[in-house]
Amino acid sequence: MIKKLAAALLMSFSAAAIAVPLGSQSVLVVEDGTGKILVEKNADAIVPIASLTKLMTAMVVLDSRLDMNEQISIDKEDIDTLKHSTSRVPVGTTLSRTDVLHLALMSSDNRAAASLARTYPGGPAAFKAAVNAKIRALGMTRTRIDEPTGLSPNNTSTAEDLVKMATAAARYPTITSMTTDKSDIMRIKGRQVEYHNTNRLVGAKGWDIGLSKTGYTEEAGRCLIMRITAAGKNATMVLLNASGSSARIADALNIRRLMAGSDAPRVMKASTRSMKATRDNGRKKAVIKKKPRRRRAAA
Repeated sequence: MIKKLAAALLMSFSAAAIAVPLGSQSVLVVEDGTGKILVEKNADAIVPIASLTKLMTAMVVLDSRLDMNEQISIDKEDIDTLKHSTSRVPVGTTLSRTDVLHLALMSSDNRAAASLARTYPGGPAAFKAAVNAKIRALGMTRTRIDEPTGLSPNNTSTAEDLVKMATAAARYPTITSMTTDKSDIMRIKGRQVEYHNTNRLVGAKGWDIGLSKTGYTEEAGRCLIMRITAAGKNATMVLLNASGSSARIADALNIRRLMAGSDAPRVMKASTRSMKATRDNGRKKAVIKKKPRRRRAAA
């Protein structure tokens, strides 16, 4: 009788969802192809999305079928007057639309993103209308995007909606290629300048990344979208509002470890402070959904 009871308890434990604290305040990890949710935490919370916005900017630009070899000049209008963020692309720089898009996606340059909207047929107003149409087409019912860079805190969405955006963006070979470049050298005003990917996991040993985009503003915290392959499994992850880059990286590492088959995702020290804040604020922890397993596997 005792043995039967113990077996039942073991099976019920292995079938239950396991709560795992994560540094990011909103998380959603979905298995590609099946749509199975692997990790979920506050996935329906509407929050600022910072430069994750640039994936939408890229899709709208590519959908327009504009001449990607056309030369675009960075203008004074492209300077960030909202957050006063810096840029390594000086005013007066002239590049092809392809190179400008590359800078917006890989190194998350705000002037580059702003210039793509400014040079869109019909200007920023027409660009915003195209963005809204794309949002509706993708069924992103809880998303609002007011401008192309992500600097505005009015650019908001949910982890659920952003998985839809990431899935759509992954269908564009240009976007997958540009967001997974570790670095590139471009000719800026007569000299060679090297630009780097804002996601330090791109090109790192052991990482197979098919799509990447980081984001940060004070309101949004540290954000990340990635499509990764681990242990033969493909998944899309959205991490929103981590307290720092180290917490965001720790979450990504734990998710990859989970995909690789570990039963107990490890929470790294880097996310300790944000986890404490999560407990103090009474927010719910991430839930990893697992299939019931036999007693031997659970042991």
